[in-house]
Amino acid sequence: MALNSINTNAGALIALQNLNSTNAELGTVQQRINTGKKVGSAKDNGAIWATAKTQSANAQSLNAVKDSLQRGQSTIDVALAAGDTITDLLGKMKEKALAASDTSLNSAAFKALNADFVSLRDQITKAATNSKFNGVSLADGKTNTMTFLANSDGSGVTVNAQNLSLGGWASPLRLSASRRPPLLRR
Repeated sequence: MALNSINTNAGALIALQNLNSTNAELGTVQQRINTGKKVGSAKDNGAIWATAKTQSANAQSLNAVKDSLQRGQSTIDVALAAGDTITDLLGKMKEKALAASDTSLNSAAFKALNADFVSLRDQITKAATNSKFNGVSLADGKTNTMTFLANSDGSGVTVNAQNLSLGGWASPLRLSASRRPPLLRR
């Protein structure tokens, strides 16, 4: 009786080759599933792997640009909000100054308007001082310009700051009976 072995049995040899091929393909598929990449290393396909690495590096550098632009947008949004607040406060101060120019006001009413005026002035200082994002303010007069990364080549967008504080005024604003417009003084 002849002994049957894998080496002499043609059907068994074909089945063994198919099994080995299936195991190799299974290993490739498992590697793709584990890494999430069709080409996991330069050994799989060098040209595609090099292109994928370049694109991955570009994506990472663009993430840094995106983060910088988002910080810049947030900083500018905070400064704009401070500007809106200060604009509203200046409108209220104008209203108080105009009301104080009424010569028919008694001393107590004038003092109350002056106190409101001074309070609004102090709120302007607080709005400009507190308009910070990430420790930086574009409205308090301490920063002149800021540059935010705008491209992966290192170029940036420069934003000019504006001093919205009262620091540039020679003396504190106060309403005074002597400062009433000449036409309204009696």
